[in-house]
Amino acid sequence: MAALAEEATGGRSKRKVGTLAKEEARLASIMLGPTFLIVAAVVLFPALASIWISFKPVELADLRAPTPIANERVRGKPAAPGDAITILYRLRNSSEKRPIRNVVLTDTPPKGLSLIEGDERCAIDGQALTCRLGDWEPRHRDRLSLKFEVDGVFLESGAAPRDSKPVMTGRSENVLTSFEFDLDNFRRVFEQREFWTIMKVTIYYTIFGTLGALILGLSAAQLLNTPFRGRAFLRGLFLFPYVSPVIAVAFTWAFLLDPFSGTINALLVQFGAAESPINFLGTRTVDFELFGMTFGFPIALAMVIAFEAWRYFPLSFLFILARMQSLPSDLYEAAQIDGATPLQMFRYITLPQLISILSILFLLRFIWTFNKFDDIFLLTGGAAGTRTLTVDVYEQGFALANLGAGAAVSVVIFVVLAIFMVIYFKFGPEGEM
Repeated sequence: MAALAEEATGGRSKRKVGTLAKEEARLASIMLGPTFLIVAAVVLFPALASIWISFKPVELADLRAPTPIANERVRGKPAAPGDAITILYRLRNSSEKRPIRNVVLTDTPPKGLSLIEGDERCAIDGQALTCRLGDWEPRHRDRLSLKFEVDGVFLESGAAPRDSKPVMTGRSENVLTSFEFDLDNFRRVFEQREFWTIMKVTIYYTIFGTLGALILGLSAAQLLNTPFRGRAFLRGLFLFPYVSPVIAVAFTWAFLLDPFSGTINALLVQFGAAESPINFLGTRTVDFELFGMTFGFPIALAMVIAFEAWRYFPLSFLFILARMQSLPSDLYEAAQIDGATPLQMFRYITLPQLISILSILFLLRFIWTFNKFDDIFLLTGGAAGTRTLTVDVYEQGFALANLGAGAAVSVVIFVVLAIFMVIYFKFGPEGEM
């Protein structure tokens, strides 16, 4: 009996714990609900919308559904009963690609007007004018001319036919909400002559920009990890590129690298390093010889990569410095006693301890740099061999007014980053920060 009672008690205890856990889970769900909704609204919805649009032939003109448009004009100035006026409607389909079905125009002419010459598609019932115009093909244009006779009521009222605006109705299919899908956008993107060149430029820009930011951040952290007078000031100064507005620092770089009035070119010419000014942001490649062979150096792309590394190294610097300051000092003291050089201490003590933070920074900087648009656009506009996939999204979607192709390029960016993240999490270094 005691065993049964204990078993029963234990069963009730388990049920009580289970009930408490369910209440905690329900409370957690309620508290996290707004966060999930915000993430869905800010991240998931735009991503799903881009994927949806990428399979549709959408241009800027297709953002609005096809609508019938009417422009009303009045001819004639009646002065006495029995005079005539003509109401003229100029009609058109707003879309150049989509038809509109069952188009109907309705209007309410003022009192005192009698229709004496109309259109067979129009009829008046009391004060209501209804014109059934049928189906309109893309780019359809039409005219309606209705002649009215006025009487004393109209003249005394002082009303005007244009006081009542015509209402146009019709049924059309919006390409954004339809279930019509195709692969034309992706076909157009991959058939571009320069697509693979753009992909190569994007990969170069991302890898070298990311590695440059990490190397500069690591060097700055190693330099400012040792105590010396003025270290706090230098730490704050090193944050300047990251906290400054991108438009300000981009135009500063553009001014310094300007071939006509830039400081860099003036110094190069003055010290004999260059025979003439160099258009750093407008020259695709510069040829140079090495071991009897001629190579083309992508100078504009190199300047953009240098700007990327300079602007974003402070983020790496902060994280790496924080990790360095948490390393135990007894390891370095033991290494000094054993006669290790500073380079050996960095290689065998510091660097292994930084692998985790460096890998995380590489992942974040790779994703951010791959998606970077404003830096390149402000410096070169994507010219001189610096056009990346994000710039191509802008060119396709807005410069060429082809939103579907722009969305297709954004989906390509998403797929490439997804593949990179799978490879990173499968083969990347493991460890805790």
